[in-house]
Amino acid sequence: MTVTIGSHVLGGGHPVYVIAEIGLNHNGDVALAKRLIDVAADAGANAVKFQKRTPEIATPAHMRDVLRETPWGTMTYLEYRHRVEFDRDQYIEIGDHATMRGLDWFASPWDVPSVDFLEDLGVVAHKVASASLTDLELLEAVRVTGKPVILSTGMSTIEQIDRALHVLGTDRTVLMHATSTYPMEPEEANIKMIASLRDRYAGIPVGYSGHERGLQISLAAVAIGAVAVERHITLDRTMWGSDHAASLEPTGLAHLVRDIRVIEMALGDGVKRIYDGELAPMAKLRRVPA
Repeated sequence: MTVTIGSHVLGGGHPVYVIAEIGLNHNGDVALAKRLIDVAADAGANAVKFQKRTPEIATPAHMRDVLRETPWGTMTYLEYRHRVEFDRDQYIEIGDHATMRGLDWFASPWDVPSVDFLEDLGVVAHKVASASLTDLELLEAVRVTGKPVILSTGMSTIEQIDRALHVLGTDRTVLMHATSTYPMEPEEANIKMIASLRDRYAGIPVGYSGHERGLQISLAAVAIGAVAVERHITLDRTMWGSDHAASLEPTGLAHLVRDIRVIEMALGDGVKRIYDGELAPMAKLRRVPA
C-alpha cells in the first residue's frame, strides 16, 4: 500500500520522504522559521513540519505554572507556550514560504482546535506526535479530515498503537518508528522495530522519526526499509530550546539527504545481473568461461 502526501508517494519502492522537523526550533520567530525552511529546501528535503498547540488545552495542568527560564525572562510554562506559538497570519507567511521553496508543509496538532486551525490553512497532511498517540479524541478529529496521517509511535505499547490505528484507519496512515528520548542513545534506537511494525501492520508504510545525534541510525533505517525519515533541524545545536540538542544542523541535514539518495540507488531491485562495469574485469580475471 502507498500513501500520497502532496505530490509525493510514500511506500511501494518510491523515494524516501524526508521530513525536516522545525517543530518549535523557530523559538517563536517567523524570520528564523523561514531560514529553517530554506535550510530544508537547500538540503533537498521533501517537507517541513511544525507543531501547533492551543496552549490552554495542550499544556498539562501540572506544568502550567512551572517557572521556566527563557530568552525572554522567567515565565510560567503556559506563558512560554504562548510565546512560541504562531498565529494564523504567521502560519500563512511561513506556509507560503515553504510552498514557494517547493516543500510540503504540515504540523503536529496537539488538540482538536489545532486540527481545525490547520485544516483552515489547507495542510496536505497531519502528523500525530508520539505524545498524542493515546489521545483518541484528537485521533478522531484527524481521521475525519480525510487527510493522510503520519503517526509516530514513541513512548507507546503495541496495544496502544493497535487502538490508535483502530481509530485512524489504515488506508492513508504512515507509521513512524520512534523512541522519544532527546537526544536518543543508540541502545534505545531498536530500528528492527521498523520490520516488526511492517509485519504486524501489513500494507501500512513504515518510516523512522529520529532524535539521535548524527546520521548513522537514520541511514540504517533507510537501509532496512524505512519509507520516510523525519529529523529535527536547527541552525545551531547550542541554541536555547528543548529540541536543538537532538537536531541536525544545515550541513548534517544536507548530508543526510545526500546519503539517503545514495542508499536508495545502492539497494537496487534484488535481481542478480552482470553489470556493464563487470565485463572488462570478467574478461581479464575469469579463467573458466561459463
